Amino acid sequence: MNMWLDKFVFCGRSAGPTSVYLSAAERLASGGRFPLGRYLLGSVYHLLHQVAKKLLLGQSISNLGGPWWFVNMWLSVHMHKRLGFDLFAQRFPRDIAEDHELGEEESATRSPLNYGEAAIVLPGTGGNEDQVSRFFQTLYEGLAKDQRAWMPYEDSETRFPLTFHPFDNALNKDHDLMMAIISSRAIPVKFFGSGKASNLTYEFYNPSALARQLAFGQLSIALCYADVVKPRETITSGLEWIRIAQLPPNADTDVDLSAWIPALFITQAYKQWWEEWK
Repeated sequence: MNMWLDKFVFCGRSAGPTSVYLSAAERLASGGRFPLGRYLLGSVYHLLHQVAKKLLLGQSISNLGGPWWFVNMWLSVHMHKRLGFDLFAQRFPRDIAEDHELGEEESATRSPLNYGEAAIVLPGTGGNEDQVSRFFQTLYEGLAKDQRAWMPYEDSETRFPLTFHPFDNALNKDHDLMMAIISSRAIPVKFFGSGKASNLTYEFYNPSALARQLAFGQLSIALCYADVVKPRETITSGLEWIRIAQLPPNADTDVDLSAWIPALFITQAYKQWWEEWK
């Protein structure tokens, strides 16, 4: 499990086995609760920051490690209209033991259960010159209106059984998950407790920047950490991380989810903010 975390999830830079993820593997193997998604998201943000920094300095992108597979999957979900892929038409290898549970006839494949499975089996561009040219045109000219996916995780017909729906009857059941999605926080990078990893640091999660994907409309980014803590500062102790992790405001005290409704809009404040910063 340690090697699986290293090679397939966080994609470490080393070509051989390491013990960096050993403590995380032991905790998972013992059945303990572990925020794997938070660590993955932190690693993705950190990877994008490193790449952006090198590009701004005109440097080549060396072996940074990091979950490039997640970035590729995320791009596939956002670009599936442009590339002509139907996420809901993909097929995924089936475990025959699942047939009885799902009430479907026995077959070698099944429909994806969520967006992650649907995106990960997309054929990709490979050596297809037409699709590669579409990518170039999109990056150069932008997406046409009918190809934009402001809410790529929209599944009104519930075709994916394992998709999180923030505005259905299960909202109360998923309250903790919903609060984690909409709350600003620092997310850890390389906090695995092995004592050997270097440059332990953190990234910032600003949920208002992802508001469209949750059908909340687009809002200006709330800079909860501005002038409060240094960005991506190196962490030297566990107590220091605890202090940073406790900085974001407690949304449970002033957010009433029962009053939230989907609304597609762009505020004037967001337009002004974008004009200043784009």
